[in-house]
Amino acid sequence: MKKIVVIGISLCLVWALTSCKSSESAYRKAYETAKQKELADDQKETIAEATVSEKTTVAPSAPIPKETVVRQERVEIVSGNNVLKAYGIVCGSFGLKTNADALKSFLQSEGYGNATVIFNSAIVMYRVVVDSYDNRDFAINARDAFKTKYPYRSDFQEAWILQKM
Repeated sequence: MKKIVVIGISLCLVWALTSCKSSESAYRKAYETAKQKELADDQKETIAEATVSEKTTVAPSAPIPKETVVRQERVEIVSGNNVLKAYGIVCGSFGLKTNADALKSFLQSEGYGNATVIFNSAIVMYRVVVDSYDNRDFAINARDAFKTKYPYRSDFQEAWILQKM
C-alpha cells in the first residue's frame, strides 16, 4: 500500500514539474513570427526608400571633413608584421591573444598581409592593426576604405587610428 502511494505521489510530482516548462515549439513560433515581422518591416523600408529616391534629386556637395580622433598608446608588436609605422588602423581589441590572432588570420586571408597583433601593457589589451602608415591622412583614408569594404561588420565600423608613442 505504501509503495502505491509513494509511486502515485512521485508520478504527480514528475507530472507537475514537467508541465510547467515551456515547450521548444512555443519559442520557435515566437522566433519565426518576430523574423517575419522584421523582414516585412525591412521590405517596407526598402520600398519606401526606393520611391523616395526616385522622386528627389540631390546635387552632390563637397564632403564635410570630420575631425578624426587619434589615440596615442605605447605598444609592442606581438605577432605579424615586424614593422609598425607611426599611424595604425586598429580594427579589434581583445583581452585574449588567441582572439586577436584569430582576427589577424582572418584579415590575412582577406588580403591584408600587414595585419599585426600589438600589445598595450598598460591596459593589458591586444590590438589588431590592419595596416600602418607614416602619414596620418593616408591612415584616415585607408581606415575609411576599410570600413566601406566591410559595411556588414559592425566591429569593423568602429575601427580607429592609433599613433604609436
